[in-house]
Amino acid sequence: MCALTCLNPIAIALNLLLLVIAPLSGVHHPTIHDIITTQDIIAGDVFFEITEPAVLEYTYRLRPAKDFGVSFVSQRFTGIGLVLTQPSDACSKIRNYRELRGNVALIKRGDCSFLTKTINAEIAGAKAAIMTEFDDDSAEFEYYIEMVHDNTSREAHIPAGFLLGKNGVIIRSTLMSLRRPHAIINIPVNLTFVPPAQINHPPWLGW
Repeated sequence: MCALTCLNPIAIALNLLLLVIAPLSGVHHPTIHDIITTQDIIAGDVFFEITEPAVLEYTYRLRPAKDFGVSFVSQRFTGIGLVLTQPSDACSKIRNYRELRGNVALIKRGDCSFLTKTINAEIAGAKAAIMTEFDDDSAEFEYYIEMVHDNTSREAHIPAGFLLGKNGVIIRSTLMSLRRPHAIINIPVNLTFVPPAQINHPPWLGW
């Protein structure tokens, strides 16, 4: 009986000694950034970066449309404009088509299908369509919305994706306060070999 009870303090002491020695011996204990890879973060999503204005210079995540439009990876656009559409919901003919032609449309979610918005952006000459939330009181403000086909016979021939509402509100309000008609972006950007801790996420997302 004494042998068992007397060994317990010795075992405890040995365990404590190992805890002290392990960091000094070069043994690596994985952190959360070692365990989570960039591939885990991407998970089929697309990223773009704003290069102007400087206050918005971050990397943003998009959830591509599920079953309409073409892939974002089919073509890369560098130094292209991200233009707020008029009307903001793009549910009717886009009035500022001259500014939008050859650029990417930033469109308010709601009031018509995502496919309708994308088709109207395509008709106006946009290279891609990004839908987002402009209402920070919306219940979906902090969620990615799955964009699906509206079951009509129509099709879109440009890529489309959903931007987190929190990002959409800040991008729109910043452009309006600076009286800028558009931001400058690169889309898509390849983050495959960028460590998660080095991705330049917007600070307001709390990464």
